[in-house]
Amino acid sequence: MQVIHIASLLGFIYVALSVIYLFLFATAGRFGKLKGYSAAGQKAMIAVLIPSYKDDLVILDTALQALKQSYPSGQYRVTVIADGLQPETIRELQKLPIKVVEVSFDVSMKAKSLNAAFSQLPSGFYDIAVILDSDNIMAPDCLEKVNHAFQQGWQVIQCHRAAKNKNTAVAILDALSEEVNNTIFRRGHRAAGFSCTLIGSGMAFKYELLKDIFALPEIQNNPGEDREVDIQLVKKKIVVEYIDDAYVFDEKVQRKEVFEKQRTRWLGTQVEQASRFFKRDMLSLFWTKTYINKCFQNFLLPRLLFVLLFFFILVACAVDIITGYGLLMPSWHWWVALFLIYLVTMLLAVPSSFYNIKTGKAILQVPVLIVSMIKALLKIGQNKKGFLHTPKEFSK
Repeated sequence: MQVIHIASLLGFIYVALSVIYLFLFATAGRFGKLKGYSAAGQKAMIAVLIPSYKDDLVILDTALQALKQSYPSGQYRVTVIADGLQPETIRELQKLPIKVVEVSFDVSMKAKSLNAAFSQLPSGFYDIAVILDSDNIMAPDCLEKVNHAFQQGWQVIQCHRAAKNKNTAVAILDALSEEVNNTIFRRGHRAAGFSCTLIGSGMAFKYELLKDIFALPEIQNNPGEDREVDIQLVKKKIVVEYIDDAYVFDEKVQRKEVFEKQRTRWLGTQVEQASRFFKRDMLSLFWTKTYINKCFQNFLLPRLLFVLLFFFILVACAVDIITGYGLLMPSWHWWVALFLIYLVTMLLAVPSSFYNIKTGKAILQVPVLIVSMIKALLKIGQNKKGFLHTPKEFSK
């Protein structure tokens, strides 16, 4: 029984710290203020970079939509990095006023594709690089808003990535998860004065800064390149800004099979990158608030696994209440209080637009996705073998 109590107490400390952390940033995200930017007369030269791996279904539409910005057409260029695209898709892309960089790798990685593009784009020509996924559609004023913030001195900017589709229960839940992350890890962090967390697309960088980071050997074969970029920015003490009204619309996964594959990749990169915080280059920043915050983020359980954990905790609470065994340490009252705080946290983090019948029906699929998450956890070793591609199914 003593071993159970010690394990229970250690578990309580971890869960309590996680819940308090999420609650504080969810509150900041819901009620805090973000900085606004006035229109800037000076226009930076922007490179819009779109790596596309076997995404023939969506890349043409993405490239076309990227050309429809309100930003002056002479001040930005679209580049598609074509990896594994069909010849007819490449021919259609080459008809557009964009640059097409064809690449082929034994093991495909986004970082390799971006480095190939950097090698072909003119040095010193661009001020900003914007990275999109092959299914991302920018709102027409997105580049304008990025430029406004850039002219105020920001070197790295994360746009507001939002759902492009909510046509299945899985897509609704994926969209919901994205917005919860936006509230906590982007709005909340910036409102509290911390650097926001990068997502992997809808990101804007000072061009030469991004080029230098992607030239580093530790990022070349890294499937979690956004997490490694985050770490490099911590080392450089660069704060990432978040623009809540600069929208980039992203396709949400529609089927549990695709969800499982995507989460396998995400979990694998999270596990891999967690070890980075204990290497010499990062330990030199050990006592800084940015290091502590980023380290804590990497050791948070994914939300679905958190839900599963609370399910088992509540079962244990019920056993304690009914039998009086006293399995949990501290008592079940404290565990129930943590669960209620976590519930309030999620209610704060979910945007009001999701409070509807469709979301309620979609939540019934949570147990199915928890099973997919467990399967993904068991497969995380696959992530080391190469980029786990999640096929795109939605183009408009």
